[in-house]
Amino acid sequence: MEKEKRKKILLTGATGFLGSHLLRAFLNKGWDVSIIKRSFSVTRRIDDLLHRVSFLNIDIDPLELIFEQKAPFDAVVHTATCYGRQGETASQILEANCSFPLRLLATATRFNTDTFFNTDTILSSYLNSYALSKRQFEEWGKLFSEQGKIGFVNLKLEHMYGPGDDSSKFSTFIFENLKSNVPQLELTLGEQKRDFIYIDDVVNAYVLLLENEGKKRRFSEYEVGSGQAVSIRKIVECVKVIAQSRTELLFGVKPYRDNEVMFSQADIGKLEHLGWTPETSLKEGILKSL
Repeated sequence: MEKEKRKKILLTGATGFLGSHLLRAFLNKGWDVSIIKRSFSVTRRIDDLLHRVSFLNIDIDPLELIFEQKAPFDAVVHTATCYGRQGETASQILEANCSFPLRLLATATRFNTDTFFNTDTILSSYLNSYALSKRQFEEWGKLFSEQGKIGFVNLKLEHMYGPGDDSSKFSTFIFENLKSNVPQLELTLGEQKRDFIYIDDVVNAYVLLLENEGKKRRFSEYEVGSGQAVSIRKIVECVKVIAQSRTELLFGVKPYRDNEVMFSQADIGKLEHLGWTPETSLKEGILKSL
């Protein structure tokens, strides 16, 4: 039997939560990985891996350089994003989530990359600037793939969580505050339901798709979640019990956000058809995250 060709991957967002886990998984598979970062990126999550990858500092060198050195890539895996949580303007969010990945997509196409894997959100387009910018780039991906230029695989992520995630994320905020026993925690009523998916299960979905979606020059989309929606109140109460926290939970003190999404749940049928199922239960994921 012919030995499987070693995959060559270009990864963005490798210093972030999802990207760092993907980088570790890709290297464990024996794949040849290059990353795009900035010269001032905080690399604490991947310091032990940097000697095993090629990288481009996008603020110093032109985007084309990594392609000239390493192309053709089997896939670009794009996870870098701007949520707008640090006071970024709409134009800054658009640049990070649409203009930059569009340049990346066009460059990948020019250098004969097989497939572009895009990390998208489940959120509706007009919820905020972040969601709108992500949807706009997805439309560009559809156009490129429908023109037969490159395969475009769009992964719409539900509420991903796990140890080491950013404190700006809701789940991490809850974990940290209940673990440290803050006296009180002001919350909404918590009636909104979310689909929580543990980081390891997300990584497994990416790896499976990278192994199954190559050289198809088409648009395809997958929702990535547990397939089960749970109320925010239930999640918070569950974390409190598992963490044995003394924090008083003040549900209903905070109002819901404008345009609050009250129900979100992934349809994971397409991933299940490929043989993927989430393996980490909510209780197990919480235990690992505390």
